[in-house]
Amino acid sequence: MAEPKTKPTEQPVSEFIDSFLDPQKRQEYWTIHDIMQDVSGSPGQMWGTSIVGFGKYAQTSSDGKTNDWPLIGFSPRKQALTLYLFVQELPQAAPLLANLGKHSVSKACLYIKRLSDVDLPTLTDLIKVSYQNAVKTYSQ
Repeated sequence: MAEPKTKPTEQPVSEFIDSFLDPQKRQEYWTIHDIMQDVSGSPGQMWGTSIVGFGKYAQTSSDGKTNDWPLIGFSPRKQALTLYLFVQELPQAAPLLANLGKHSVSKACLYIKRLSDVDLPTLTDLIKVSYQNAVKTYSQ
């Protein structure tokens, strides 16, 4: 069985975030990091080479394989800042998403071009809702 590519690593989160040359993007990543750390009470940890995750749970894929995955996390991508949040299916997230600002969503991701496009207190509330739901759903 192949090892998953995305798993916790020993790379320091600070090394990853500080490697971005654009000071505005670097500051945005630190802001998201700090919000997620405050919400989760967990220090961030690198997952693979480009995901900063907080907490973890055992995720079972459709083929029955189980792998660890962060409860919440983010990854700076070329097209957008990707936040790994389970908000699409949460009724309490709908009004928050409506008031968030410019974004897009998929089943388990929230995509933001820049933090100035969104309301930061609303984003913080979305992160809290997602984290609390993840803990409730996946705590063992």
